[in-house]
Amino acid sequence: MMKTTMKQWIDSIIKNNNTVAVPVMTHPGIELINHTVKEACCDGQVHFEAIKALAEKYPTAAATVIMDLTVEAEAFGAEIHFTEDAVPAVIGHMLNNADDIKALKVPSLKAARVPAYLKANLQSARAISDRPVLSGCIGPFSLAGRLYDMSEIMVLIYQDPDAAHTLLAKCTEFILKYCKALKATGVDGVVMAEPAAGLMSDDDCKRFSSDYVKYIVEQVQDDTFSVVLHNCGNTGHCTKAMVATGSAAYHFGNKCDMREVIKDVPPTALAMGNIDPVSVFKEGTPEQMYETTTRLLQDMKQYPNFVLSSGCDTPPHTPTENIDAFFKALDDYNNSL
Repeated sequence: MMKTTMKQWIDSIIKNNNTVAVPVMTHPGIELINHTVKEACCDGQVHFEAIKALAEKYPTAAATVIMDLTVEAEAFGAEIHFTEDAVPAVIGHMLNNADDIKALKVPSLKAARVPAYLKANLQSARAISDRPVLSGCIGPFSLAGRLYDMSEIMVLIYQDPDAAHTLLAKCTEFILKYCKALKATGVDGVVMAEPAAGLMSDDDCKRFSSDYVKYIVEQVQDDTFSVVLHNCGNTGHCTKAMVATGSAAYHFGNKCDMREVIKDVPPTALAMGNIDPVSVFKEGTPEQMYETTTRLLQDMKQYPNFVLSSGCDTPPHTPTENIDAFFKALDDYNNSL
């Protein structure tokens, strides 16, 4: 465990004149240790070694795990498609109506790959002591969409909101249980990925996502453990609903304007984002990365609670030259202050 609590870590970031970086980045670590994405997603030891390798190579302010939005759905019984070099994907959907929702059982933490992810977090918490380790989980609405089908869940919330709430309650029950187990491993927080909530209006996002996220936050967040709410589906229209969860930090995708969304984030909470993980991190040139990062840092100059990050998980085969340019831009910016 860190010598400082998460509350102290957040306070120190806000009080520090320099900006820090916490890119959501594990895939470059998998490549560093010569393993495949499939191996890291199925073997907790490989996953941990990738996290550790990245922490040793890059000056991130926190270490992060893979953003895998299939772990919880698989535990419920969803079919998952694996390839060697891409993140897993849910195949089809397993629920078709209100009766299916009613019959759905909340799984145990021994189901599917949950034990492998708990192992990766436990090993990381034990081995990495110079910075926080942020675990990962899916958000309630995004999980519900993977079980019921994303298009169909959008219809269900209007046609049968009671059934939708029943499903969300079951998803929340499992995610809360998982987050408590992650906290027990000794990690310092969790990045909760709730991108599907960005498909809704601010009001619906609050009713069908944020109210459930808030319930989890109230159960697990304290001075030693923080929830980072990630919603890369938010274009700026549901930031208020995100903030209503009371999370310690908010992580934004590249679809939104950081200059606008940060205005809705409380000054005591971190606002993290939002360099495009595909067009800049993976497909851009080092020069483009440097320029884009520098521009974002300049835009965020007046916000001490800003944390530089990728807009989402950096994809497999992101060039190391671009990652180096990202950190070079941060160094040059901080040295210019």
